[in-house]
Amino acid sequence: MALSIKKVLVSQPRPTTEKSPYFDIAEKYGVEIDFRPFIKVEPLSSKEFRQQKVSILDYSAVIFTARTAIDHFFHLCEELRVTVPETMKYFCMTEAIAVYLQKYIVFRKRKIFYGQTGKMDELVTIIGKHAKEKYFIPVSDVHKDDLMRMLETKKINFTKAVMYRTVSNDFAKDEAFDYDMLVFFSPSGITSLLKNFPDFKQDDIKIGCFGPTTAKAVKEAGLRLDVEAPSPEAPSMTAALELFLKKELSDKKK
Repeated sequence: MALSIKKVLVSQPRPTTEKSPYFDIAEKYGVEIDFRPFIKVEPLSSKEFRQQKVSILDYSAVIFTARTAIDHFFHLCEELRVTVPETMKYFCMTEAIAVYLQKYIVFRKRKIFYGQTGKMDELVTIIGKHAKEKYFIPVSDVHKDDLMRMLETKKINFTKAVMYRTVSNDFAKDEAFDYDMLVFFSPSGITSLLKNFPDFKQDDIKIGCFGPTTAKAVKEAGLRLDVEAPSPEAPSMTAALELFLKKELSDKKK
């Protein structure tokens, strides 16, 4: 029984290990899965950063909400010839982000704090215990201000500055776009789809997405959402994709 879904575009970088569930799904259901991010992250130049008139050395602590922020913070410091002092404190959203700091600093010699749950209010509580620090927050040009609002409520002294930007990863004019299903992980992925293909007609193309903000962006763009994760039955995007293909296969057999 041939599925109507033969080719799927997953808007993420290709997994670095062959053990990814995506490859198992491709083999099990005989579908072709391409990996192609619709968006990419670019650093700001040192000149662009300087225009924000922020001096990193004026701060005693840095808040990191993502690993991308760590990469761009240290790369820009290097470009600006700023030597981050050993006394600098680091506050991270999760343990995984904190551990990633090892790429740039000697972990055991530094003051590093992180939440156990990955929730924003927990991080803000930890920051509140160090209320005398002056905090620096590296952000993308597209970011939410929820953390900043919570810090303002706690009367925390902080400054945010853009260190990197999210841009559309454009398709070449002659590049084939012959997918039966598109899978998205962020609202900017939807924006990029419509920028690349302003005349995009969904028709029979299925759209899957991960996360409520992405689902909202799909619907606001006037598109039909066919597969959504996380859900009680499908905690991951791969689980949701497999459930969808399994159901289609059983419907074909009826």
